[in-house]
Amino acid sequence: MGNRIVTFGEIMLRLSPPGFQRFPQARSFDAIYGGGEANVAVSLANYGLPVDFVTRIPENDVGEACIAYLRQYGVGIDKIVRGGERLGIYFLEIGSMQRGSKVVYDRAHSAISTIEAGMVDWHAVFADADWFHWTGITPAISAGTAEVCLEAVQTAREMGLTVSCDLNYRKNLWKWGKKAGDVMPEIVRYCDVAIGNEEDADKVFGIKAPESDVIAGKVEAEKYQYVCDTLAERFPSLKTIAVTLRGSLSASHNTWSGVLWHQGDFYEGPHFDITHIVDRVGGGDSFMGGLIYGLRAYGEDYQRALNFAVAASCLKHSIFGDFNLVSASEVEKLMGGDVSGRVSR
Repeated sequence: MGNRIVTFGEIMLRLSPPGFQRFPQARSFDAIYGGGEANVAVSLANYGLPVDFVTRIPENDVGEACIAYLRQYGVGIDKIVRGGERLGIYFLEIGSMQRGSKVVYDRAHSAISTIEAGMVDWHAVFADADWFHWTGITPAISAGTAEVCLEAVQTAREMGLTVSCDLNYRKNLWKWGKKAGDVMPEIVRYCDVAIGNEEDADKVFGIKAPESDVIAGKVEAEKYQYVCDTLAERFPSLKTIAVTLRGSLSASHNTWSGVLWHQGDFYEGPHFDITHIVDRVGGGDSFMGGLIYGLRAYGEDYQRALNFAVAASCLKHSIFGDFNLVSASEVEKLMGGDVSGRVSR
């Protein structure tokens, strides 16, 4: 077993109108790439950790461009499976102030949606790895992705890897015949680490924080200890559970924090007031990337690992695109209390 991290999921072409234009105004689109598990992989590569991203990408020029995009950030791409018809696309209209962002998916028949069991040689993929990460987006795409995801976590557990997941509920994706609550438990039971946002555990497993109201921005940290305790009871393999806490005052102004549960101990993260959001897409993924790094870098200092994850994901809100393009030293500077944003020269 090596020390590489492997993530698995879909990466898409992201098309967004420049600036804060609405879709009807757009005469051009900014083209980049992104997707939950790829976002985590880029974060980890930025922190200097060896990481491979596994997906299925079509053999055409758009597929090649996507792979080149990942390669420039230091993500391992040699375990990507080639084939399928097309790369999925998502259109993002970036919100501002009281107008929320909008996403339109164009991912039907994407290369990964037609993946089948046996297409990925997981024993070979995990040969030099010690950590595997997936998200709830992947089994939501198709019966095939759900099957391959289960295949991956079973192999990872058999080979002794740490397995992490982001519950990541997407109601617009579960269209292939089964509900999240029917599919996710079988995969989550192989996991050691799980994260979610304020309502993922509720939407997937019916576990709700008492007296919380996400729409009204009422997300009190201590109420989420119940969510963590209940998840751990249901899935005994889970040793570490984290929840991101976003208070949405407007599309441009959020509060941001998180909590972490580790085998019964409960930690609360720092609280950030993010007043001028550039791009909040990938916020949860940047938290996950930060948490994986923190758990590996800081040993049993779970408070510090949580603080790193919260600070990393706070910084993501200042960066256009899905990827959190910050270094570990930049995150640690914010953890140390430097919130000035002064020019570094």
